[in-house]
Amino acid sequence: MIDENTQDERLIILDTETTGINPREGHRIVEIGCVEMINRQLTGRNYHVYVKPMAHGMQMVMEQEVIDVHGLTDEFLQDKPTFEEIGQEFVDFIKGARLVIHNAKFDVGFMDHEFSMVPGLPKTADICRITDTLKVSKDEFGSPKTLDFLARHYRVDKLIDRTYHGALIDAQLLAFVYIEMTRKQATLNLQSGDSKGEDANVIRRLSSTRAPLKVLAASSEELKAHEERLSIIAAEGTTPLW
Repeated sequence: MIDENTQDERLIILDTETTGINPREGHRIVEIGCVEMINRQLTGRNYHVYVKPMAHGMQMVMEQEVIDVHGLTDEFLQDKPTFEEIGQEFVDFIKGARLVIHNAKFDVGFMDHEFSMVPGLPKTADICRITDTLKVSKDEFGSPKTLDFLARHYRVDKLIDRTYHGALIDAQLLAFVYIEMTRKQATLNLQSGDSKGEDANVIRRLSSTRAPLKVLAASSEELKAHEERLSIIAAEGTTPLW
């Protein structure tokens, strides 16, 4: 279940692309995509960067099956910054926000691996709260669902061209999915400002010492106009309800 208190938070919908599936085997992040959302509305602020993966001082060579997933080639990444060069600006962008990630264990695992290799950078959980929509989907559907399944279920799959699973593209798609997943929680707040924190279902009676309400009586012209309108309705064969 998604925490209802997140509605007024600054949310960062985040996704990464990597050279493989396990950072412990030396795999690295090659793309980061983030979109900002406040009050369930996209703000238009994004953070997107391609990253040159390094190992032992040299650029890593990716396997073709990985390239086929995200479409990023070794040649394309050759002139891109390393994670060490962009790490601090990335931290500055996400710091203090709630991260919304599909399969957060994967992305946060890679992020923490990258952070650990840059002196002075924190762990993700030290600067952000995290919502995993993969776990949310398990609560909603009884089993964890892929982002593709959720996009089709909520009918937002046609909003983004996903020829490749790019990080920014997937973050944008997850943002649309998240909006639909939380739509039932976007209820009207009918409480007055001084009743914050009270149960909205509790009947609150007006004070007996309040000033009497002013009664505004209809003028003779207004009464005449009302009678004329009722006559028109009756002439059309309809029985007035007033």
